[in-house]
Amino acid sequence: MLKVDHVAIVGGGFSGVLLAINLLRHGNVRVTLVERRPDRLGRGLAYGAAQAGHILNVRAANMSALPDQPGHFANWLTAQGLGQEGSFATRRDYGAYLCALLDEARATAGDRISIVSDEATDLIVADDRACMRLRSGATLTTDIAVIAPGNLPPHDLPAFVGLDRPAYVDDPWAANIATGLGSDDAVLLLGSGLTAIDCALSLDSAGFRGKIVALSRRGLTPHAHAPAPPCAVRVERPAGPVSLLLAGVRKRAAEIGWRNAVDELRPFSADMWRAASAAERSRFLRHLRPYWDVHRHRVAPQVAERLDGLRARGRLAVRAAKVETATPDGDGLIVELRPRGGEQNETLAVTRVINCTGPLGDLRRVTDPLLRNLFDRGDIRPDPLAIGIDVDRQCHAIAADGRAQPRLHVVGPMTRGAHWEIVAVPDIRRQVWALARQVTSAHWVEAEGL
Repeated sequence: MLKVDHVAIVGGGFSGVLLAINLLRHGNVRVTLVERRPDRLGRGLAYGAAQAGHILNVRAANMSALPDQPGHFANWLTAQGLGQEGSFATRRDYGAYLCALLDEARATAGDRISIVSDEATDLIVADDRACMRLRSGATLTTDIAVIAPGNLPPHDLPAFVGLDRPAYVDDPWAANIATGLGSDDAVLLLGSGLTAIDCALSLDSAGFRGKIVALSRRGLTPHAHAPAPPCAVRVERPAGPVSLLLAGVRKRAAEIGWRNAVDELRPFSADMWRAASAAERSRFLRHLRPYWDVHRHRVAPQVAERLDGLRARGRLAVRAAKVETATPDGDGLIVELRPRGGEQNETLAVTRVINCTGPLGDLRRVTDPLLRNLFDRGDIRPDPLAIGIDVDRQCHAIAADGRAQPRLHVVGPMTRGAHWEIVAVPDIRRQVWALARQVTSAHWVEAEGL
């Protein structure tokens, strides 16, 4: 066990800030948090770029940032007069909650926490220390370093490489996506998942009254939560390989409803993923992932109602197709599509295309300077499925030669290859709680739901 007095965390979004809070709560270490965008501190991309109409996809009762205090967020929300445990709070409110948590931790910890508004561009890991280089030219030497990169921007589909704004928007969170659009214009959303839903609602809230087309290979959209909170269902971990999971879920769905059948797997999904062979994981990603995602990552009932209204009024259409080509046409684009199962291409004239394909996971394609340098030097490597950064169960980064790096950790969504379900608050809060207690050698205290 390393003796750790000083921890550097790169990334001040949800994962990084919550790790810092847990390190301060459970140990006596010093923490330096490096975040290049101080306006996103504590909020990250998910909550910092959220608009007033963006609603959390999980009820307040399960959104506590502290696993040992499961009602913490619901109590905060009630105290602020913003909702209660059964509510679906706004993302802006959740961002305010995280900032309040950080402010409280800073007030209590005093000089044990430092916030550095800078960008980490490189990180040299030695046997006895980790030395970070910052954009400003400063350096930071600590006992261990933790990378919390969050979700990286999506990569461009081949047909849109080299196309410029405003006809093509490569980052759905980077700007006001409705700027310059009129009621006669059409917008194509690449993807039909949660990001596409956010974009459709943002366009509507901004006053856009034209046509929105959401496009994905299968044309699936996330389902809605039930109006009432889910039933409390307790089961043992399902036996057998992942290949039999679908049949088991269908059987349980007939007994307790599909939402409960999916939700009851949550405590076991990481262990099931780790136990699966590489071939099983690959088959799951190729064939089942889109169906799992729309059932597992659901939207609030009020969001589903808004989407149904847009579709009923003919302002939103969801298509199952893939893009073949995109050609500039005046201020817009002519997009050639191949419908799923079809033999003839179709053309679609749009004023704007917005990339909603989801976060980049392939480390080999990243442009972030810190990740690029670590990868090029072999200090980190892609996981076997190229959906994130390879780590072990303790979140140590795995080097190109297969060694676990004792002084370099990775947390958050980019560890999905090892943990699979690590994109939502309930999953990340458990991950950073466990890492904080491991780093500080704190005694494990069982918390409800862990």
